[in-house]
Amino acid sequence: MQKFLLLFIFIIIQSNPGLRDFDKMSFRDFVDCKCSHSHLTQDSLQQIFEDHWEYSLQTNPLFATSQGNHRFNDQLPDTGLDAVENQYQKNTEYLSRLDEISRDSLPDEDRLNYDIFRIQLENSIRSFELNAHLLPLNGWWDYHATFADLHNRVPLNNVVDYENYLARLAAFPDYNNGYIERMKTGIEIGFVRPRIVFEDYLASVRAHIVEYAADSRLFEPFERFPSSIDHDQRNILTEQAVRVLTEIVIPEFRKLHDFLRDEYIPAASEAIGITEVPGGREYYQYLVEYYTTMEITAEEIHQAGLDEVSRIRSEMMKIVEETGFGDDFDTFVEFLRTDPQFYAESPEELMKETAFVLKKMDGKLPVLFKTLPRLPYGIMEVPNYLAPRTATAYYSRGAADGTRAGFYAVNTYDLPSRPLYEVVALSLHEAVPGHHLQIALQQELENFPKFRTVTGFTAYTEGWALYSERLGLEVGMYDDPYSNFGRLSYEMWRALRLVVDTGMHAFGWSRDEAIDFMAVNSALSLHNIRSEVNRYIFWPGQALAYKMGEIKIRELRNHAEKQLGEKFDLREFHDVVLLSGSVPLNVLEKNVRSYIEEMSKS
Repeated sequence: MQKFLLLFIFIIIQSNPGLRDFDKMSFRDFVDCKCSHSHLTQDSLQQIFEDHWEYSLQTNPLFATSQGNHRFNDQLPDTGLDAVENQYQKNTEYLSRLDEISRDSLPDEDRLNYDIFRIQLENSIRSFELNAHLLPLNGWWDYHATFADLHNRVPLNNVVDYENYLARLAAFPDYNNGYIERMKTGIEIGFVRPRIVFEDYLASVRAHIVEYAADSRLFEPFERFPSSIDHDQRNILTEQAVRVLTEIVIPEFRKLHDFLRDEYIPAASEAIGITEVPGGREYYQYLVEYYTTMEITAEEIHQAGLDEVSRIRSEMMKIVEETGFGDDFDTFVEFLRTDPQFYAESPEELMKETAFVLKKMDGKLPVLFKTLPRLPYGIMEVPNYLAPRTATAYYSRGAADGTRAGFYAVNTYDLPSRPLYEVVALSLHEAVPGHHLQIALQQELENFPKFRTVTGFTAYTEGWALYSERLGLEVGMYDDPYSNFGRLSYEMWRALRLVVDTGMHAFGWSRDEAIDFMAVNSALSLHNIRSEVNRYIFWPGQALAYKMGEIKIRELRNHAEKQLGEKFDLREFHDVVLLSGSVPLNVLEKNVRSYIEEMSKS
């Protein structure tokens, strides 16, 4: 078809004497010219991708290290206002370069790369224009907590690695001051976080203000040197570490603590809704669209949440009745919250139960998937200094070069708030077939621009992880009504987020109203509910991604099953969903519909 179109264009050109440059051109010459132009366009696009990737590595040395690029292992990113402004200007330049490329002349795969890259640039530009950079704290692995985990994120195999690590520790003042500068500007214009979320926040900073360097988490590498470093070198490196930590790093943590206590928290907003700060209403609508990758309003999301809450509640009530509690939901939930059989007696027991569940799931993965990642994963406890105020669990991706596994971190703080009947759903979400499987596969994608291997659209990644919890039903992971109720409780949790996030940030709900709504409609512990509500206040919009993404993936699977009938293959469907990496939901829908069309023809 394309050849006939080119022939038609060629005839038109040849019949027009005004187009003299083509007077003596043969059709073959014309086709070659056209193809050459197409290749030039593709080359220009690839050059933009490569230039931006190199720019990303240079401006974010920590990211470079995580990607296995070790040119900047002794550096930290520039985090100040000038650096953010420069990044904004640079992104506008990349967008201008992208505009010069004819998207229609690109092959399909490059069009997709083009579209995703444009979305990322436009999001970054819009984020800056709405002052998101003035809110660097969101209560979830904030920069000081991430920095305190630096030794787990960099190579430490030889003397050079240790010297690079020390150089990064010594660079902490500039890194810290850049973020403080941004927060001070936020104070000046009233673009600040709510005061209520800082009730216990300072403890996460105080944990790193220690009297002796050896008590710092950052000193740990100097207590377990690799065998390649001899005794004299160890002594020299240890002395340097004590000096850098004592004279530079620990005082910087104290500086951050005092700034938050004396300046930021007193200036923090009394209102909990982001829409109450200057420009907040426009910013929240941006967050809604950014995290869901959909053109949708807070009102529509709120209603979708209420609908899901009603549906899931009906499924929960079937289990309540099945276990002998009739229609008494509250008594059943009280039973789950108080009966000792549902709680571990020690952190070790909780970790062992988690490991057992995941080992079972590992053996079932081939039933569900054709393609599995090479990178392994491990489990670990959430660090003590984070545990009291962070979530039930989280996943940390492994290194792209395969030198560090992915890790599923389990919160063992306050064991009465960590019921065992939730372990299956939680573990499937955070490890396999959830975050680890999806993210590790994406990191291993071949023949994709590098940015596609690290792209993250929250609605996709979190939607997939929530969808993965349900996959456990299909391979017998929920082998008693209580663990299945735990799965439903987790699904309810994500549905409740749609209601309470929009409730607080768009409809004026109080924190207590949000807590009460979640408590009445779920079996989550009150400790978890309070922590979660604080998270939604601290980090508006992010919690909307999970359920909206999962709804779309389930919708697409149901459509594929209906359209293909006996031709539907779940393992093939999962390849279609996973092997383009993290994409916006509308792109995922196009991919699935193309798969359905191709399979229907076969």
